[in-house]
Amino acid sequence: MTAIGFLCPGHRGEDDYPRIEQLLAGAVRLDLVHTGTGEDAHAVDPLHGAEFAGRLTAAMEGLRLTGAEAVVWTSPAGGFAHGWKGAHTEATELARQAGLPASSTSLGFVHAAQALGARRVAVAHAYPPKAAALFGAFLADGGLEVTGAEEVDALTAERAAEGGEAELLALARAADTPDAEALLLPDTALRTAAHLAALEAALGKPVLTASQVSVWEGLRLADRRLHTDTLGTLFTREPATQL
Repeated sequence: MTAIGFLCPGHRGEDDYPRIEQLLAGAVRLDLVHTGTGEDAHAVDPLHGAEFAGRLTAAMEGLRLTGAEAVVWTSPAGGFAHGWKGAHTEATELARQAGLPASSTSLGFVHAAQALGARRVAVAHAYPPKAAALFGAFLADGGLEVTGAEEVDALTAERAAEGGEAELLALARAADTPDAEALLLPDTALRTAAHLAALEAALGKPVLTASQVSVWEGLRLADRRLHTDTLGTLFTREPATQL
């Protein structure tokens, strides 16, 4: 069984990971260790500095005990806030500390879009303007074009996080554009694992979400490909290992 470790900034939406374990038929073990940002995870400034670095290092110590084969830092803002080069530097430092292959959800979104052959993407998020600008620049540096309609009001995102499939569909439709080749939902608070098939059927295009992408990125680092039709187009593309 492949074991993937996740450094998580908070607790919202984390029940997606055991659900994904079930959807992958027990082929993986997903271990979560919390960094405890102590701040709004959508804000940019708290994700820098010595205090945060210390919390990340402490969480890494806990991750080593899980037997993980790869590690993913799941805060999208925690990755893209450093910029394209900075996110790679951060991943390299995480790998050095963990002694394992490492990446972030931010980098995972770009890698996943590339794997799907998507260059134009719509993005649904509720980031404040500073973070939204950083995320757009990060995606552009990764070769992706944001097609527009990417900003969704915080109340809509909060309803989606606390709600179910109907709220997620409303959020996705509000951000989608006809020329987008994929839709990105980067908010880690969203519980999306059970609804990916419905989202893709409604939009007629691949949908990439934080928990789904984080797991896929961890498996990519561990050189493991799993095939399932329950986690969206991202998990049906070859090369894959049939469950």
